[in-house]
Amino acid sequence: MTLPALVAGTELVGEFEDSGYREPPHLVCRPDGQIVRLPPLLYQVARALDGRPVALVAEQLSRETGRQFTAEHVVYVIDKKLAPLGITTYSDGSPPPPAQKSDPFLAFRFRLAVLPERATWFLAGLFAWLFRPLLVLLALGAFAFGEVWLWMTQDTGAALQSVLSSPADVLLVVLLAVASCVFHEMGHGAACRYGGVRPGAMGCGIYLVWPAFYTDITSSYRLGRAGRIRADLGGVYFNALFVLGLLGLYEVTGSPLLLVAIFSVHVEMVQQLLPTLRFDGYYIVADLVGIPDLFKYIAPILKRVVLRRPEDERLKALKRWPQIVVAAWVLFLVPALTLQLAMVLANLPQLLRTDWQTITLLAGHVGADGFPVLGLIAAAVQVVLLTLPVAGLTLVLWRPVRSLFRLALGALRG
Repeated sequence: MTLPALVAGTELVGEFEDSGYREPPHLVCRPDGQIVRLPPLLYQVARALDGRPVALVAEQLSRETGRQFTAEHVVYVIDKKLAPLGITTYSDGSPPPPAQKSDPFLAFRFRLAVLPERATWFLAGLFAWLFRPLLVLLALGAFAFGEVWLWMTQDTGAALQSVLSSPADVLLVVLLAVASCVFHEMGHGAACRYGGVRPGAMGCGIYLVWPAFYTDITSSYRLGRAGRIRADLGGVYFNALFVLGLLGLYEVTGSPLLLVAIFSVHVEMVQQLLPTLRFDGYYIVADLVGIPDLFKYIAPILKRVVLRRPEDERLKALKRWPQIVVAAWVLFLVPALTLQLAMVLANLPQLLRTDWQTITLLAGHVGADGFPVLGLIAAAVQVVLLTLPVAGLTLVLWRPVRSLFRLALGALRG
């Protein structure tokens, strides 16, 4: 008879450090690299499965917990809890179904790995030394000084007008912005390596409809709170280093396109620190309170705070101060997203008119500066940047509008 066992390649990581739960969950890394959180009892069952009969596993659980377990209890846990998660085989030794990846709200779904884990590990090692505390303090001090000098003495508006009149400069600014995004992701990987865990693959994809780069830092869950937050902030820290490099080049060359590139990096940094969508700011809040998925607490918090309903089990499982932080995040998030959506919808007609006029103007000036190829490429890039927000809004609204339509249709039929 084949005995139940862990699926080959499964790793039992241990307790989730500095978690926001009253009863800290334990982490298991599946063969596909996804981290699964288990209650302590389920983790003990998984740990006890070592090619032994379930009766012996039940005896070990009884000794460790002080509660009485039978072989039937262990079989139920294996077949109904662990095997469906892709962590163990079934109690009869049969393989589990293909592991299902989680599909969290507003997750980064459409992506393509470009650099494998081994390449990311190597490249991260080239920059991990930048996280030494003294170097971080020196870099942040230089960045603060550069910020004061930049915004107090330089005319970014005039530089922007100068760059927009030159297709070649527009393309160079776009390339520098892309380089900054890549360096941002390298910061996440380097922070993981500095903390002693392996970063995953690096790649690019589409977040909602916006092009984006990513680094898989799932392994940062193996770290404590400080290590996780360092991994979250590593990207913005590397953006600051990139700005310092651009400031040095600007001091030497005086090129206005470098000022515009610096401004674009600042926009990226502000966007990444917003805690609304799944950018770095969101993960900073999540790792600060030790709760990996904040979005699933929106409905419980609104029911508790707005509708004055009793706490459900999900909220009762949280410690007091993380629950307060999550409630404050939800009460900020919902009005902020609603206001942003309302503003976009109110300005949508004007946005469409302006985009169309700009696209027409760009098409009319292609090649007018004597560089037809560069003009065409620059115009195409600007057209894409103009149309992406409208396409993104359409995609974001499509699913809730479709759901409301189906609900209304079902009500009418009922």
